[in-house]
Amino acid sequence: MTADSVVSSVLAGLEHSRPWQEALYRDVHEHPELSHQEDRTAGLVVDRLRDAGFEVHERVGGTGVVGVLRNGDGPTVLLRADMDALPVREATGLPYASKATSVDADGNEVPVMHACGHDVHVTCLAGAAQLLAEGRQHWHGTLVALFQPAEEVGDGARGMVEDGLAAVIPSPQVALAQHVMPLRAGQVSTHAGAALSAADSMRITVHGRGAHGSMPQAAVDPVVLAAMIVVRLQTVVSREVAPGDTAVLTVGSIQAGTKSNVIPDRAVLQLNVRTFSDSVRSTILEAIRRIVRAECDASGCPREPEFELFDRFPLTENDTATTDRVAAAFGSFFGERAAPVGQQSASEDFSDIPTALGVPYTYWFIGGIDRDVYDAAAAAGRISQDIPVNHSPRFAPVIQPTLDTGTQALVVGALAWLAP
Repeated sequence: MTADSVVSSVLAGLEHSRPWQEALYRDVHEHPELSHQEDRTAGLVVDRLRDAGFEVHERVGGTGVVGVLRNGDGPTVLLRADMDALPVREATGLPYASKATSVDADGNEVPVMHACGHDVHVTCLAGAAQLLAEGRQHWHGTLVALFQPAEEVGDGARGMVEDGLAAVIPSPQVALAQHVMPLRAGQVSTHAGAALSAADSMRITVHGRGAHGSMPQAAVDPVVLAAMIVVRLQTVVSREVAPGDTAVLTVGSIQAGTKSNVIPDRAVLQLNVRTFSDSVRSTILEAIRRIVRAECDASGCPREPEFELFDRFPLTENDTATTDRVAAAFGSFFGERAAPVGQQSASEDFSDIPTALGVPYTYWFIGGIDRDVYDAAAAAGRISQDIPVNHSPRFAPVIQPTLDTGTQALVVGALAWLAP
């Protein structure tokens, strides 16, 4: 059989799997779970994998699930999906919209929504795993279906690795993953090299001296200090990063004071940095520390500022040969719906898994926006205004052709190695 006929034979079962996949998607979307709390989702995945004949390993890295399907001699391919949702109140108006709430890691009750499309990822990998299991007579090797917790907080992949992932799976030759994006539904896009940025969140505490609002001469005002820091940080990317390099620095939170006539004694800033190289990453993080210390000195702060890094994500740098192989398979199957895409400033922790296992990887993107809606927005020059993006309370990938495309992409990608 040719490679194309193998793909066609395995995907022939999609007509049968589509109804349960759509039902699974609605179920997972309506019952989202925060990072490290994905117990119900993991249970659904375990049932699917066992029914398909996989050897199943539960609670890897907390709530992670790994299925292994051995099918004779041949390469081992790892396919990964993430399972967690976000503390976002859904505003899509869908009949299966989430009304869920949960208690977060800080003990706060928060709304929960699949605002990043991980429900799509779970459904597509569950479908691809079953299709490959049912069509195992057409390929040889081993398939690893990995369902990862806690991508949103950046430690789920690392947690699976540290919990002994390498001991429960055969060593893969390649690792593959995907993400639904605010692109035209049905589109599949690849990018060789640095595809997703590294990300670093930083919490900065600056210390002033509190006083009555009517007596500012007795204070070191941390509110003014924080404002000066924010303004000065805007020069880091524009003046310390080369024009040909890409970086983003965002101050997302400032907290200081409780009353209009009280000058507080401290301010807390939280910021986020996105970079595509280790050298630029180091440059920006050091510039932040330098600027904050200098502004504190200029203000006469009584104490040194404090810096805390958290929610750190690695660079996603797709292996060129692996990406080219997947892109060729996508071109053969999807035709003009497969196209290259530029770097994305979003971040992921998927690469922690193949990096720890010492294997090449590639990570691609599928579209999830209704084609007519997307085309109308593009024609009006209003994509950024009219198309909800990941993490928006209005982000809701259209069910089809999104699920079919994501399922097909995982099968086609895996068979680029597993097909004889």
